[in-house]
Amino acid sequence: MKKRTWEPLGRLEAIVMEVVWARAPVTAREVCDRMTGDEERAYTTIMTTMDRLHRKGLLVREKDGPAWRYVPALGKAEFEKALADSLAAEILQSHGEVALSAFVDAAAQVDEGLLDRLAQLISQRRKGHG
Repeated sequence: MKKRTWEPLGRLEAIVMEVVWARAPVTAREVCDRMTGDEERAYTTIMTTMDRLHRKGLLVREKDGPAWRYVPALGKAEFEKALADSLAAEILQSHGEVALSAFVDAAAQVDEGLLDRLAQLISQRRKGHG
């Protein structure tokens, strides 16, 4: 079976998912009520966004009276890992060795310890663990 690929979330999608991850199961009204200040949006906008997230496979829903009650299809950490896997695969397929070199350079700039961790991960993968 082909591994599912994920795309980065838009700003509003990310805000909605944060609420769902923190409060599930929730309705669109409950998500809307949790949004304040700059995050505030119309109920219909939140409802549409949640429907779109459902169609993308990020939310699972169940009818609860006249409303839908939503839960995340993946936990936040699972989604972040799946997204990182998808993005890394896409970049490596498109740019090969150049992308690999850029990734190593970026890791070194962020934190030299990441290079040691990368070496550990490579060693584990070669031994068939992980």
